Amino acid sequence: QVQLVESGGGLVQAGESLRLSCAASGRILSMSVMGWYRQAPGKQRELVADITSADNTNYADSVKGRFTISRDGARNTVYLQMNGLKPEDTAVYYCNVKGRRTLYSFFDTWGQGTQVTVSS
Repeated sequence: QVQLVESGGGLVQAGESLRLSCAASGRILSMSVMGWYRQAPGKQRELVADITSADNTNYADSVKGRFTISRDGARNTVYLQMNGLKPEDTAVYYCNVKGRRTLYSFFDTWGQGTQVTVSS
């Protein structure tokens, strides 16, 4: 089993910053893609940003220039630095990690979610 523990959410005012962390533990051989998704009330879950093991990154247009995703391979941790937060960034943020437990066993695991609320 692979577990993800997220932290760093909270309530902030527009223009402020937050940093989310997601630490993976368990039987992990490698992590190929690590990403952050978010789901606002009444909306579908959407990709915010992801990063590969080669450090290739991908961002939603709505967060480009404001959010930065990074990872620490030694700690099996992925981060999301969120600057210039806007009320429309309010959502539950979920971490997702895809990888291998062994050479022949894959995983695709979600975190429990962390609430980010941005007041205007």
